[in-house]
Amino acid sequence: MTDKRIIIEQGLEARIATLLEPVIEQLGYRLVRIRVSALNGTTLQIMAERPDGSMSVEDCEAVSRGISPVLDVEDPMDRAYHLEISSPGIDRPLVRVGDFEAWTGQLMKLETNRLLANRKRFRGRIVSVGPDSFQLDRDAVGEGEEQVVEIPFDALAEARLILTDDLIAASLKADKAARKARGLPAEDEGDDLDGAGAPDAH
Repeated sequence: MTDKRIIIEQGLEARIATLLEPVIEQLGYRLVRIRVSALNGTTLQIMAERPDGSMSVEDCEAVSRGISPVLDVEDPMDRAYHLEISSPGIDRPLVRVGDFEAWTGQLMKLETNRLLANRKRFRGRIVSVGPDSFQLDRDAVGEGEEQVVEIPFDALAEARLILTDDLIAASLKADKAARKARGLPAEDEGDDLDGAGAPDAH
């Protein structure tokens, strides 16, 4: 069963995701997030990764080459834009159930699309993950508030890891394991854990 994204885009970004996600998957990668911003005029950022979570500069370039013809033909943007392909980076967005499983124990922050325990913003560590929800051990609790809250996946608007020494160590370990599994040397100067990217102008 494919680990589908549980946090998805709206509006224009959703239309672009519908166009590009199948192409990115055919190339052997997974879409993480699409964002249209006012950076450098207008920037279309495509965040992607290999199924093992790694993403090199060469991978970003491969995705750029693969999706550019689709963008040229479908032309979903109504203005000139810069195309930016990037890796999720260490303080990555969590968009699949598998992401929450992989980073259990790490500090994260999230925003929900509805009130849970009288709030929409939470910060804490993932304790356990189920098929429909996960438990978050909060790092700051007010009087009368629950220490551990259950967050349904369908309540998530945004979630991302918070950069800590523990996370950096875990990311390096995961990256090393991914390289070993692919038969690559332990270090490759072409990779950038903090967000490899291949900008392109359209």
